[in-house]
Amino acid sequence: MRESAAERHDRLLGLVRERGSARVSDLAAQLGVSPVTVRRDVEELAGRGLLDRVHGSVSWPQDHAGAGAAPGTAGGAGAGGGPVLGMLAPSATYYFAEVIRGAHEAAARAGARLVLRISDYRPQEDHARTEGLLAAGAEGLLIAPGWQHPGDPEAFGDWIASLPVPTVLLERRPAAGSRLDGLDRVCSDHAHGVLLAVRHLVELGHGAPLLMARADSPTAVAVRSGYAEALAVLGLRAPQDVIDSVPAESAPDAFEAAVQALRAAVAAGVATAALIHNDVDAIQVVQRLAELGVRVPDDLALIAYDDEVAALADTPLTAVAPPKREVGRHATELLVERLGEGAGAPRRHLTLLPQLRVRDSCGSPLA
Repeated sequence: MRESAAERHDRLLGLVRERGSARVSDLAAQLGVSPVTVRRDVEELAGRGLLDRVHGSVSWPQDHAGAGAAPGTAGGAGAGGGPVLGMLAPSATYYFAEVIRGAHEAAARAGARLVLRISDYRPQEDHARTEGLLAAGAEGLLIAPGWQHPGDPEAFGDWIASLPVPTVLLERRPAAGSRLDGLDRVCSDHAHGVLLAVRHLVELGHGAPLLMARADSPTAVAVRSGYAEALAVLGLRAPQDVIDSVPAESAPDAFEAAVQALRAAVAAGVATAALIHNDVDAIQVVQRLAELGVRVPDDLALIAYDDEVAALADTPLTAVAPPKREVGRHATELLVERLGEGAGAPRRHLTLLPQLRVRDSCGSPLA
């Protein structure tokens, strides 16, 4: 299967994080891609503040020194003798880049040191990587497991409840009544975000929108369940089954089939609006629909979910924006507070509400 840009970005970040700095030509050889591709990747990652560029080389940002400690390095006290916090994230790009940034900012304000490890969405490796954080001196943990499928929490999650230090889950909702359900956690309310999107389209005069969504992450699963809840709240029926989406880079044929299904629904008058998870898919869908003669917003009002790059589309996309940076910030503040409270303090489940950022892709209200 062809590697996605996000996967390549994570590998690139991992190489730079381990070495501290590296030449673009060396990274290209290690990643098995052209120097032009690496330079383009570096430019994007540097624009997000995840790397520094200097004359043909890249380095880990100096102000991220604590957050980006190389795997296996020994921990130490944070700034001013504060605690060492370990963070496990499934990715350092796209959605979780902002979560990590929020956590790093909050740790710096608290005088703590944040040590980061990336699971690359391999939940079977989460336990070993977390043990590495503990070995690096982590006194508390921020854990976003690399779960992708509904069965992953049961198959790869029980160990989290037995960790020897205070732990806060990030953007993960374990099953009610499970051992993990008793942990502190900070999450985005994706059901609320979907409701904002569906309600906005209905208020513009559209019927129930179609949903085109992935099924390869907890966010995707939450968007799907939130869609059913939103329709029920608004007294609507889905115009047809959810259209399964996949990354265009790794599964071009399946992606094309999904776009064709959406085009057929628009042509048949099944729906005049759609919600698409995620941003990258939404932008590529709009581009392909235009080639097929379907115009956004003239023929189809469209809202994207995630709001990572939605504003950069040719027609800027209205998007649901989960509070990613705030999730990282509040989780870190909760963990620091927990370290000072002791084991007897009540656990907390903090849910943050997404926002709807209205742009051009929904057009004007229907007559």
